[in-house]
Amino acid sequence: MKLTLGATCMMILLALLAACLPLTTPPPPLPTETSAPTETATPTFVWFPPTPTYTMFPTPSAIGTPTAVVGPEHGALLFSDDFNDPDLWTLGRSQAGSTALGKNELSIAINQPQGYLYSTRQETSLSDFYLEVTANPSICRGEDQYGLLLRLSSDVSYYRFALTCDGRTRLDRIYQGNASAPQAPMYSGAVPPGAPSISRLAVYAQGKEMRFYINDLYQFTVRDGTMLKGTISVFARAAGEDTMTVNFSDLDVYEVGE
Repeated sequence: MKLTLGATCMMILLALLAACLPLTTPPPPLPTETSAPTETATPTFVWFPPTPTYTMFPTPSAIGTPTAVVGPEHGALLFSDDFNDPDLWTLGRSQAGSTALGKNELSIAINQPQGYLYSTRQETSLSDFYLEVTANPSICRGEDQYGLLLRLSSDVSYYRFALTCDGRTRLDRIYQGNASAPQAPMYSGAVPPGAPSISRLAVYAQGKEMRFYINDLYQFTVRDGTMLKGTISVFARAAGEDTMTVNFSDLDVYEVGE
């Protein structure tokens, strides 16, 4: 087929234009599909991790407790009390809790916040004496108190020998409703903190002088002639909102030594 001169010129022009155009760049390949990165779980921070054994706080060192001294010499036994005679102690229930006799023990249970109860031995009047009694708190914590009321002549006049469940001891004087502290609270290594625990309390009282012992260890001496005669009680006092229970047993009262 013969091309006309015009057609030939057109074909030559199209070829020249094609040579001047830039080469077409191929599109980049699609990215290979990969799985999304696995998110690493952030562990939940445990503020109070459990421990296999309970970590005890350091026991406060005794303050003001002299060198260990075994209880003083005493005279003949005046009486023993195994807490089996309900006629000898004031017992009963109240809003604060209860005082009751068990098997060879007297139990004081506090179930009212900051409750305070005591049980008094009837028909007992002591001036000079040496006394021992065992105290066994079974539910007790912090500043809860338990112990003895001494030379009690009324509900508003007596000495109060107290142990606290954080390891302290003290002596308060309540006279005609006014309170003072002949011996301020002091930490003692003889007072077992917490509960359950067992302590043997002892008091040597002769005239104005009273000496106090816990588990055969001398604690302190107080000289005070405000009250020289009266009966004895056991007591318990809850310092906070929780319940408290203390048992007392094996009461022995002796004449003082020569």
